[in-house]
Amino acid sequence: MRRISRPIRLAASLLLASMAALSSVLVAGAALSPVVISIDPFTQATCKASGATNHQASVEPDSFSFGSTIVAGFQVGRIYDGGACAIGFATSTDNGATWTSGLLPGITKYSGGGTFDRATDAAVAYDARHNTWIISSLVLTEAGGVKGVGIRNSLSTDGGLTWPVVTSIPNTAGMISPDKNWIVCDNTATSPFYGNCYTEWDDNGAGNRMEMSRSTDGGLTWSVAATNSAGIIGGQPVVRPDGTVIVPTANANETAIGAFNSTNGGVSWSAVTTIATIKHHTVAGSLREGPLPSAEIDGAGTVYVVWSDSRFRTGGKVNDIVITHSTNATGTTWSSLTRIPIDATSSGIDHFIPGLAVNKATAGASAQLGLTYYFYPKGSTQLSVGFTSSADAGATWSTPQTITSGMSSTWAANTSQGRMVGDYISSSYGSDNLAHGIFG
Repeated sequence: MRRISRPIRLAASLLLASMAALSSVLVAGAALSPVVISIDPFTQATCKASGATNHQASVEPDSFSFGSTIVAGFQVGRIYDGGACAIGFATSTDNGATWTSGLLPGITKYSGGGTFDRATDAAVAYDARHNTWIISSLVLTEAGGVKGVGIRNSLSTDGGLTWPVVTSIPNTAGMISPDKNWIVCDNTATSPFYGNCYTEWDDNGAGNRMEMSRSTDGGLTWSVAATNSAGIIGGQPVVRPDGTVIVPTANANETAIGAFNSTNGGVSWSAVTTIATIKHHTVAGSLREGPLPSAEIDGAGTVYVVWSDSRFRTGGKVNDIVITHSTNATGTTWSSLTRIPIDATSSGIDHFIPGLAVNKATAGASAQLGLTYYFYPKGSTQLSVGFTSSADAGATWSTPQTITSGMSSTWAANTSQGRMVGDYISSSYGSDNLAHGIFG
C-alpha cells in the first residue's frame, strides 16, 4: 500500500513484453511488441469502493518464473485512497507464448467470496518442494479509515491456473497496519531449508517495523513473525543456494538502501547493513514513484539490486537506474554503486520504477541480467517503457530498446499519492533464456 508521503491507465491495462535479453545471439534493435495479458473487468457498477475508483487500471505487477511457467500478480481496479478491487493473476506455461488470467478468489468482496474491502501489493513465489505457486497480498478494510489489516496467501498446485486455497499469516501482537509485503521460497534441493517460504512486510503504524514469517509446508501455515526492529519499506527477499536469506530494502524514509539476512531458516534476522544512501529526483507529471529496490539473485547466490538514483546527473535533475551486487555470502558487503548506461549523463532522460531479472541458470562473470524500466524523454511526461540487458554480470549493457511510448501520465490511475502505474514492476527469465518484463 505504501503510505510514505511522496509527491497507466491503459486501454489494455496490463502488458507483457518478452525481451531477447540473452539467448545465444542478441539481435540488436529487434522489435519488441507488448502482449496484453489481462484487462480490468470491473466497472463503477461492479466495484465502486470510492468516488475515484480507477477502471481499466491494472497496476503494480510482480512476477516469478520456474521452468517454462511465468506467473504474475497485480492490482485490478486501483482505488484512489488505497488498495484495489481485487488481485489479478496471469499465468503462462509456455514461456509467455500464451496466457491464462483471472481474479484471485477469496480475497476481496468483489471476487470469489472474499470478505475484505480491498487488496494490494501482490507478490509471487514458487515452492518447488511442495509444487505450490503462492501469491501474497495485503488485505485492507475501510472501517475507521482505509488501512492494511493482514497478509493473505493464494495457493495453486496446478501450475498457477487455479487458486482455490487462501491462507493467513498470523498478525503479530500489537501490529497496527501491515504494509508492503513480499515473498520468496527456497528452491535449492541441497539447502538445509529447502521448501521454506519467507514473507516480509513492515508495520506502517509502528515506524515501518520489519516483520518476517516463514512457512515449511507450501504456504498452508505460517509462523508468528520475527523482527529485527528495523524501520524499512519495500524489502525483496532472495535465497542463496546455501539457504541464507538476504533481504535488500529501503529504510523507512527511503533515504538509504540496505540489506539484512537470516542464516538459520528464518528463526532470526540480522541488523540492517547499509548498502548506499539514496539520491533521488522526484519525477514530473505528478507520478507516484520512488527509489524502492528491485532485487534478484544469480545461480551461485550473488544478489543484484537496482533502484532509481540521481547522483550521477549534474544537479540531480533526472534519475538513472543504478546497480550494486553482493560480494560475500551474507549480503553484508557490496560492490561500488554504478549507473546502468542507458544513455549519456547529459541526456536529460528520467528513468524510474525498475524491474530487474537475473537468469538463475547463469552465475558469476557470465550472469545474465535483464532490466525493464519506465522513462520520460527529455522535457516530457509521456510515459515510455524501456529494456536493456547484460551478458556479463552488469559489466556492459546492450543498446536500450523502447518497448512502448507516448502514454500520458494523466492516463495513469489517480491516487492520493499521485498518478500510479505501480511502486514496482517486474521482469523474470523463462526457461527460454529470455527476460519477460511485465508492466501496467
